[in-house]
Amino acid sequence: MSKLKSAPTLDDVARRAGVSTATVSRCLNTPERVVEATRKKVLSAVEALGYTPNFAARAMVAKRAYTIGAIIPTMENAIFARGLQAFQEALHLHGYTLLVSSSAYKPEIEEEQIRTLVARGADGLLLIGHDRAPRIYEYLERLKIPALVAWSFVSESYLPSIGFDNRKAMFELTERVVGLGHTRLGMISGITHGNDRARLRLEGVRDAIQANGLNPETLQVVETTYEIENGAEAFSGLMSQQRPPSAILCGNDVLAAGALRRAQDMGLRVPEDVSITGFDDIELARIVRPALTTVHVPHREMGSKAALALVEMVEQKTRTSAQRLETHIVEGQSLGPANSG
Repeated sequence: MSKLKSAPTLDDVARRAGVSTATVSRCLNTPERVVEATRKKVLSAVEALGYTPNFAARAMVAKRAYTIGAIIPTMENAIFARGLQAFQEALHLHGYTLLVSSSAYKPEIEEEQIRTLVARGADGLLLIGHDRAPRIYEYLERLKIPALVAWSFVSESYLPSIGFDNRKAMFELTERVVGLGHTRLGMISGITHGNDRARLRLEGVRDAIQANGLNPETLQVVETTYEIENGAEAFSGLMSQQRPPSAILCGNDVLAAGALRRAQDMGLRVPEDVSITGFDDIELARIVRPALTTVHVPHREMGSKAALALVEMVEQKTRTSAQRLETHIVEGQSLGPANSG
């Protein structure tokens, strides 16, 4: 009977690569601290031997699981994909694994997922936006779980944030729209209850309308969930008014794509008959025709910086400073001057 072959050990990898076990450990846990030539030798030995690191032992020594949890509102579209990809890449460089959950924009599900990730040993959490019950923040504080908010910047809040100013970004876009002569505005917004990003974008539109001497009460608003078909239906509702908007600002590019498709179905020219704008600058904004005028969100920068800050919070046991990242308007062909109708 043949003997069972024992699993390769850290010592086996070190001997094959011709380095110390400490170097192997550094290469696997903090690869950025190892020169490329040595890293290649170690990784080659790992692959040749089929070595699998004992992360359980590593976690016991370090008293952490090297796992970060992220709870995003949805996986149904690409709104969070680019930022989350950069977040994962940066975590990987520091030896952390990412666990992702989706709350479907439901606060009770998000709270359940927060408690589940903490129970499973997550060292830190990435959350989206600031709107949630105070008891959740108190729970994280009581258990000393580092947590960080992204996709929304607030200078003073329960948790530090690395994000952008949703209100300011939409204010600037609305100023651009009004500057082209549009006075009859509509907005297809995300659901604002429990979603500070959607609420702040709507407030930004109203701020800009008022700042330009127009009446904010004339803004026609439809709130809906972030789906292309919902954007299309909301567009139909706005354009059925006796005096429909000449420009419709959308809470994100997904809603704007739906509005654009419905405009074409209705035989309306964009932007000659009606202008449509988006928000986020995801790939969809450039694929649709005409390409959307939208707000560029620094998704990858935000994801990378959030990961580095969260790792530092976990390892140094400190609270990071809030960071506001800049947005800018991306000019497409979906926004044009107001017609005289």
